[in-house]
Amino acid sequence: MNWLNTEAFTAFGQHIKWSDMAGNTIGLVALVLGWRRSLLTWPVQFLSGLILFAAFAGHLTGSAGKQVVVMVVAAWGWWQWSRGRQRSQDGSIAVRFATWRERALMAGGALVGTLAVGGLFTAYPSLSWDPWPDAYIFVGTLVAMYAQARGMVEFWFAWLLVDLVGVPLNFTNGYAFSGFVYVIYGALVLWGLRDWWLRSRASESPLEGAPA
Repeated sequence: MNWLNTEAFTAFGQHIKWSDMAGNTIGLVALVLGWRRSLLTWPVQFLSGLILFAAFAGHLTGSAGKQVVVMVVAAWGWWQWSRGRQRSQDGSIAVRFATWRERALMAGGALVGTLAVGGLFTAYPSLSWDPWPDAYIFVGTLVAMYAQARGMVEFWFAWLLVDLVGVPLNFTNGYAFSGFVYVIYGALVLWGLRDWWLRSRASESPLEGAPA
């Protein structure tokens, strides 16, 4: 699978790798499917992780290991959505805002997770080229996927926070296509956030004919 790390093309002085282009393009498709609340979002996310794992395995063990975790969470998300417990009355995936307790748990988990993963990357430099931003993005991605699996609107806010660091980090480290994809992520996240927000509000409205 070494061809995945060969150059696909050059644009504006940036060398675009096949792995960078393929993995992140598929990840972008997964985000669109998540916006549409399609069950296919999870196998597509799994495929993105699989491609990136194949590209990193053998020479970037830390990056490959992160993709294994992403694939496990994607499989869990697929299981969550396919059970039917996340369905609304029309059969689509139900979305809602998290409770304050859930928000506190996710924020606390993100903080503790970033400190733990960042400390691990710092202790073993071979696992990451930029330990703390990399840890932030990795843990933030897992938090976003968790919130998505639970149908929480906060899923989109988590992605926005990941974008704030992901765009400059990827451009700085030569992953121009990843940085460009993160910019597109930002636009899609705003549209997806609006859609899920409106749907969550609609589901909270009183039923027609019900007492106020």
